[in-house]
Amino acid sequence: MRLATWNLNSIRARLPRLLAWLERTDVDVVALQETKIDDERFPRAELAAAGYEVASFGFSQWNGVALLSRVGLTDVTVGLPGAPTWTKDTDTPAVVEARAIGATCGGVQVWSLYVPNGRAIGDPHYDYKLQWLAALRDFGAKTLADAPDLPMALCGDFNIAPTDDDIWSVEYFHGSTHVTPPEREAFAAVVDAGFTDVVRPHAPGPGTFTYWDYTQLSFPKRRGMRIDFALASPALADRVTGAFIDREERKGKGASDHAPVVVEFEA
Repeated sequence: MRLATWNLNSIRARLPRLLAWLERTDVDVVALQETKIDDERFPRAELAAAGYEVASFGFSQWNGVALLSRVGLTDVTVGLPGAPTWTKDTDTPAVVEARAIGATCGGVQVWSLYVPNGRAIGDPHYDYKLQWLAALRDFGAKTLADAPDLPMALCGDFNIAPTDDDIWSVEYFHGSTHVTPPEREAFAAVVDAGFTDVVRPHAPGPGTFTYWDYTQLSFPKRRGMRIDFALASPALADRVTGAFIDREERKGKGASDHAPVVVEFEA
């Protein structure tokens, strides 16, 4: 069984590429982030024709998450339980953003997660990011406390590089988000809630990245970050047989700035 996570950076812009990749890689379940589309316009028909059921959560051109599955898709949960709300200004009501969706796929509880960016140290969005990660930690810990044998995967764009091996330059990122001690501690707390990074053993660093900025020839110059993860509960981690980062999908015209991350495990 193959499970993948991919920040697609707009499904409307990259649907043909996604469909070709699904056929080529033969994945069973895909967690998508930054779909940037509302649920009404999500391309369900095209994905159904490719053999996938769809669960999506999106409002407009911002954020958005989805799950694609050809091994069943039940028990859909829209939104992260306990997630904080966000508003861009005091005149706009705070809302739960489209950043999390979960479902049971092939007997595995899979979550597609798009953690807030944080923008800049000291920005309210940075505090929102830490609050969101705390909610994810609490949710994960409670879920595994209630069901310790549950096969569960937290997949997505965490917008955090957990170690210095996960960035191309410590000096370049000094004073930026994604690498600050509070963010890294928040990521570690999610892991400590009972999850394992099941990709790292099969894609060791340093220099093994999942994201490269579009500017300044970042991809050919290998100036990237590892911020996309598949974290597995003990019951699922024990079944993992392999994992890889599909760097080829970052190449070429019209590519997302993220590469897909694929995990293989025994069904």
